[in-house]
Amino acid sequence: MLQLATLAAKAAAGVGTSAAGSAVDGIIKTANKAKAWKTATEFESMFLESSLDRLTQSEGTDGPLGENGTGGGVYRSMLTKEYAGQIVKSGGVGIADSIFREILKLQGAASEGASNAKG
Repeated sequence: MLQLATLAAKAAAGVGTSAAGSAVDGIIKTANKAKAWKTATEFESMFLESSLDRLTQSEGTDGPLGENGTGGGVYRSMLTKEYAGQIVKSGGVGIADSIFREILKLQGAASEGASNAKG
């Protein structure tokens, strides 16, 4: 009778461990997706900032963002960064979506390679 109780306890512990393992795997996958989405949106913002910076560069010191003062370049840099952030917040231009899908594909390939190496 004691052996049966011990066997049942071990089986219950195994079931609890596998359920907890599934929950942890789900949390990790969700965290990885959140991190991948954040990386993709940051990349899109950086790309847009670079593009907008190029668009707002002016020849000489004339224009709405003229560089004739000591803070002109700093102001233009801050303005383009804010513009890029607002574009991304409003839906972006689609770069983040593509990058997010590619990151998930790469993570899937990496996890498949890791599981194949183990087994």
